[in-house]
Amino acid sequence: MKINTDFLGIGWSFPPEFNKAEGGVTMTTDVEDINNSLLILLSTRPGERVMFPNYGCDLQEMLFKPLELTLITQMKGIIERAILYHEPRINIISIEIDTTEELEGQVLIHIDYEVRNTNTRSNVVFPFYKGEATAI
Repeated sequence: MKINTDFLGIGWSFPPEFNKAEGGVTMTTDVEDINNSLLILLSTRPGERVMFPNYGCDLQEMLFKPLELTLITQMKGIIERAILYHEPRINIISIEIDTTEELEGQVLIHIDYEVRNTNTRSNVVFPFYKGEATAI
């Protein structure tokens, strides 16, 4: 029995790619579309989208704060809230923040989730860079 996944939608690939042969935009579906949506959500600041001023996850505010347990817990809460409000296709299983590369300026955000209608489990890793723009 094939599970209907039409409700997951179709979206532009991220970053956007154009297909010259077919004359259109490359599209993504199913879990790949959800992963792209999560990456966009985590990298968008609230207020960046004019028509959706509440869309986004304000991780940039925490960029230069000391990475302690309080901040990690606050980051998890912000991420969880953003996903809860803006990605209705999934249930969060866990959010883990990997700080092993902190001294190199990178924090990895691991999000394990379950697609609601299909009970398919998947994950996405978002690299949050803390480095300064010194190579300009």
